[in-house]
Amino acid sequence: MRHFLTLKDYTKEEILEILTIGLEIKKEVKAKEFKPRMAGQTLAMIFEKSSTRTRVSFEVGMYQLGGHALFLSNRDIHLGRGEPVKDTARVISSMCDMVMIRTYEQAMLEEFALYSKVPVINGLSDSYHPVQLLADYMTMMECGKDKNPVVAYVGDGNNMTHSWLMLSAKLGFELRVATPKGYECDPAIIADALALAEQSGAKITFTNDPKEAVKGATVVTTDTWISMGQEEEKAQRIKAFEGYIVDEALMALATDDAIFLHCLPAYRGVEVSEAVLDGAQSVIFEEAENRLHAQKGLMVWLNKHR
Repeated sequence: MRHFLTLKDYTKEEILEILTIGLEIKKEVKAKEFKPRMAGQTLAMIFEKSSTRTRVSFEVGMYQLGGHALFLSNRDIHLGRGEPVKDTARVISSMCDMVMIRTYEQAMLEEFALYSKVPVINGLSDSYHPVQLLADYMTMMECGKDKNPVVAYVGDGNNMTHSWLMLSAKLGFELRVATPKGYECDPAIIADALALAEQSGAKITFTNDPKEAVKGATVVTTDTWISMGQEEEKAQRIKAFEGYIVDEALMALATDDAIFLHCLPAYRGVEVSEAVLDGAQSVIFEEAENRLHAQKGLMVWLNKHR
């Protein structure tokens, strides 16, 4: 049995296999063909952090696969309100066929997976957001940007950046990360990624200059500067990230046919300009839809490897 807690646990071949399944299912859905690959199965969705895209994509995805998704907020279950994680894991995994958790601490996910009898999926933690990266790379594949890509990530050294580091290190493409001083990625995750990059041939570089990162890039991506739980730091962060907005001037440094990605929600005029977000190079809504298809590929793959 396999869990999906971080891309670090997956090979290049496995990641591409998951995406191939997802693209196949997407093609079927566009042709109005819905094959019940997970008929009669139930996905428990545990949300300690709320989300638009994560809930809709997993719930609709499981329905289209012939199964059922069960939404559980922290108000609906005893997790975090007295019951140990291991007890909740044992109970839920005895009744459901798969569990998706969107939470704060990666350690909670790992403990839950340790005691779970069924596959556990990381729907987001403060350390990683691997399901989003499946959607991002699927979008790159559809746009023809998966052949020797140069990806520039501009912004906070957060769970999205960490996931880009792992994807680059596993698939072997060039990644340039631009963060303000004091907002760099977790040193331990950087070390892991660089060690993996030596094996795959990935080129990963870090800078405090967004222009240096974006120059000649084929994919430009960013994320919100103020994640859930960081609202009190808003003024401080906006000041620290001055000059990191992905606007028309910054995008002009990338290749003419570069694409722009953002996991959403996006704060227009903050980390990205309105013109870039709604511009011809932006594929953010195709990317958002691909959460649905990439995650179906993931769930089918995990079900096959139980």
